[in-house]
Amino acid sequence: MPIRAAGLVIFRRFSNDIQYLMMQTSYGEHHWTPPKGHVDPGENDLQTALRETEEEAGLRESDLKLLDFKQESKYPVKGKPKVVVYWLAELIDPNTEIKLSREHQAFEWAGLERALELAKYQKMKDILLECNTYLMKQ
Repeated sequence: MPIRAAGLVIFRRFSNDIQYLMMQTSYGEHHWTPPKGHVDPGENDLQTALRETEEEAGLRESDLKLLDFKQESKYPVKGKPKVVVYWLAELIDPNTEIKLSREHQAFEWAGLERALELAKYQKMKDILLECNTYLMKQ
């Protein structure tokens, strides 16, 4: 059975640009991702994504507008299959403060090009591209 995780690709509209919230982990390779985490027993994927976003970035569900768009990524971690589900969410007030947990050491609001530079893994780059394509069609 695959390891399950879920998160939100959070964006804001700022000065007529779309910026994505990228967060740098304070452990391991210090890679950059949107907020995400493992699904706890009794949670569904969306509950996990919302909980992890509040824990890692200080953003509550009421700070966000969830869009009807989600992406799934599958990849191996230490030889075991992992599935991560991401929903796309807009930050309602673009000036809302981000409050990092100890799991992250930095964050950046990044335009698509910069977000793709920060994202180390191709699967994450693909998700960002898919989200951006969806937003450009709206």
